[in-house]
Amino acid sequence: MQRRDFLKKASLGTAAASAATLAGPAIAESGPLVKWRLTSSFPKSLDTIYGGAELLADHVRALTGGRFDIRVFAGGEIVPGLQALDAVQQGTVECCHTCSYYYVGKDKTFGIGTALPFGLNARQHNAWVYYGGGQKLLDDFYANFNVLSFLGGNSGAQMGGWWRKEVKTVAELKGIKMRIAGLGGSIFSELGVVPQQIAGGDIYPALEKGTIDAAEWVGPYDDEKLGFYKVAKNYYYPGWWEPSAAIHFFVNRKAWDSLPKEYQLAFQSAAREVNLMMLAEYDHKNPIALSRLLQNGVKLQRFSDQILDAAYRVAQQMYADEAARNPAFKKVYGEWERYRKTENAWFGVAETRMDSFVQTRR
Repeated sequence: MQRRDFLKKASLGTAAASAATLAGPAIAESGPLVKWRLTSSFPKSLDTIYGGAELLADHVRALTGGRFDIRVFAGGEIVPGLQALDAVQQGTVECCHTCSYYYVGKDKTFGIGTALPFGLNARQHNAWVYYGGGQKLLDDFYANFNVLSFLGGNSGAQMGGWWRKEVKTVAELKGIKMRIAGLGGSIFSELGVVPQQIAGGDIYPALEKGTIDAAEWVGPYDDEKLGFYKVAKNYYYPGWWEPSAAIHFFVNRKAWDSLPKEYQLAFQSAAREVNLMMLAEYDHKNPIALSRLLQNGVKLQRFSDQILDAAYRVAQQMYADEAARNPAFKKVYGEWERYRKTENAWFGVAETRMDSFVQTRR
């Protein structure tokens, strides 16, 4: 209930600030009644990431006087969580809230929309999409699947997951069955891991039963809610495969084109609100949750340099190989890589140096 009240207040507050621009009263009086369904890839229990879709729906209703109503469904209620994009592509629902990299099986270019291993952090990814040409590059690609994309949240840098046993060398990775999504799974596969793609709500039972030996999800707050620490005590960092993880709202192109311009602007505004609020919420909740996990006997473990170096080498080779055989990946990755170098040069001057100094003085 407290979460719901927060979402409503956040939506209404932003709506009030945007009323002049979006002409809210006029929409309420004359806009058509539009009802959409949104399928999420996430269970309701993950209130921060699932709550992003609720925040979008509340915001849109507030900006349109309730005339544009988006009903949110958790993963599995309409389609399984990892089929959310397919449902939008086929027109089963008008929109979804999911991670682009869940669909690398269709094309590895989908991985770039959420995160590339050893890639951009959350701020850099936002800069690339909003100002660095990333939005057009991604939507040109997503057009092949009949959808448009809108940033809809970010987890920030993720953790390296929960492992039943310690792993210090690349040799010790061989044969480990790990739940991991996106291109990180492809890289781990080259190092001997057997990757498994499992929706969030199904990870715990698989780890508990021993069907898998390790699992990554997001970070301390969500991981604690899913209970992984009860069945695997080794908590690794960093999640090198997700230096940030962007979540997207995907919208069916025909459904989008049928919306009045004012409703489109309301949706865009709401998505930006979600993108801002989710990252801030995770940054607030994760350190508190990590403290609780450590009090419950969790062992915080750092991936060895041997494992990190090996993963980095495999990642760079994979990007080169994929660009050589996949024109879509080459187009998006080429521009992304140029932007990454520029951003890292700047962050290395100010952000990273400052963060490193402060961390050593804590």
